[in-house]
Amino acid sequence: MSEKNSWCGKVVIVTGGASGMGRDVCLALAAQGARLVIGNRGVEAGQALVEEIRGLGGEALFRPTDVSRPEDCEALVALALDSHGRLDGAFNNAGLQRAFNTVHVTPVADLSEVIDINLKGVLYMMKYETAAMLACGGGSIVNNASIFGLKAMPETAYYVASKHGIVGATRAVALDYANQGIRVNAVCPGPIKTPSFDRVTGGDDHLYDEGVPMRRIGQAAEVTAAVLWLLSDQSSYVTGTTLSVDGGMSAQ
Repeated sequence: MSEKNSWCGKVVIVTGGASGMGRDVCLALAAQGARLVIGNRGVEAGQALVEEIRGLGGEALFRPTDVSRPEDCEALVALALDSHGRLDGAFNNAGLQRAFNTVHVTPVADLSEVIDINLKGVLYMMKYETAAMLACGGGSIVNNASIFGLKAMPETAYYVASKHGIVGATRAVALDYANQGIRVNAVCPGPIKTPSFDRVTGGDDHLYDEGVPMRRIGQAAEVTAAVLWLLSDQSSYVTGTTLSVDGGMSAQ
């Protein structure tokens, strides 16, 4: 079976789908015949992506979604079920980072927002996704963690905590459903060329080269390849794992 045929008609949710890694995954899946259900806080960007996918002959729906709100997460999954009658896969990608600060001067608002979106948002999405997949006979979930779900960096305690939480939650939920047809895994990207990365670096693609054994940042397509493999039946015996896409950083 060709790669495109293996995705044809499959229904996949992507949160944070209108930018960066989420957008790249959406476009790749749509090109291979998947039916996308996209959640994103930015309405204009989400609607524009749907129009782009449809213009390329793909199929996509969009719902404004703030994953820190459980009702939004439930509604996004309901959109998939109401529109397509099933849910086969999900890439829980929505996340953010605020200013670098030691913990004693980190604003409480930053602590709360990042935990609410990065960690609680993934838990909320998995709550409703697993329920839908149980009713549909199974599926595959991939959570976007980070290299900082595996190691730490100064002045990012709130972000590191949220990403370590995603890794832990991924493993625990994978065990909950391992014999019920639902696989749950995480990707842990290192520095990847995205709009959010550019905001941190000021557009300097080489700022972190010395910290990466491969001496370069990654491209969104390199994360997409890992996500699609974990979502697909090619990884049918893989659950509860974290796949680092980081140019060797986690090996240091």
